[in-house]
Amino acid sequence: MTEASDIEARFKGRHRQGECVNKLSGKIAIVTGGNSGIGFAAAKAFANEGAQVVIVGRRPEAVDAAVAELGRGAAGFVGDVSDLSTHDRLAADVAARFGAIDIYLANAGVCNIEPSFDVDAESYDAQFATNTRAVFFGVSRISPLVREGGSIILTGSIASAKVLEGHAVYAGTKAAIGAFARSWALELKNRRIRVNVISPGPVDTPILAKLGSRIAEKASFAKDVAAAIPLGRLGLPDELARAALFLASDDSSFITGIDMHVDGGIALT
Repeated sequence: MTEASDIEARFKGRHRQGECVNKLSGKIAIVTGGNSGIGFAAAKAFANEGAQVVIVGRRPEAVDAAVAELGRGAAGFVGDVSDLSTHDRLAADVAARFGAIDIYLANAGVCNIEPSFDVDAESYDAQFATNTRAVFFGVSRISPLVREGGSIILTGSIASAKVLEGHAVYAGTKAAIGAFARSWALELKNRRIRVNVISPGPVDTPILAKLGSRIAEKASFAKDVAAAIPLGRLGLPDELARAALFLASDDSSFITGIDMHVDGGIALT
């Protein structure tokens, strides 16, 4: 059977005698930053489509709570992705527990909003350590465990394409993500591993409150942000999750090396 006919057979196999087979049945997925926000929504979408999900997060109590809510055989792994030893431990744990995986979503990230000339070395290094270095070495350690035909998804940002006030360092960290994805899409092509980026626009997650100076300002802050979005509202975590599910599944079997903007059109303005 050729590669193309194998994919066609999998599509047809989802719909036998009126029954719909889950898109990720039998798959193993890892989601970093999977205990809240976009990461948790993606982990839930993967689990609902039949995947066994491992979420990675820094806070044990948050990871445990997310795993309990996910159910469906989900597992948690506690570690700080900015610490490179976390990726070595995760790879060893996954290899021992599952042998191989099918989907890796590098989603964990941090964002400090501040004018460029107020940025100190600590803030600069912290953002690059989590948003850039962690993605590079996470994929480096995990990619040998990704099965042929698997999917690697990186969470970028529309800040890498659109200038946003106070986002210079963050934008730089996310611009590197796109460069990684394009290189890896070619480096991993012989194993038919697809590598893509999802770039969210403003999304209504708990981190949104941190972007204003006080939580009490969240409503007015969100309203101002929404006014700049062509679709007139903030995105929802589930909308980003559906995009991640698309890139994780065979629905995107002929897509690699792209940066998918899921941003309500804000990058156009």
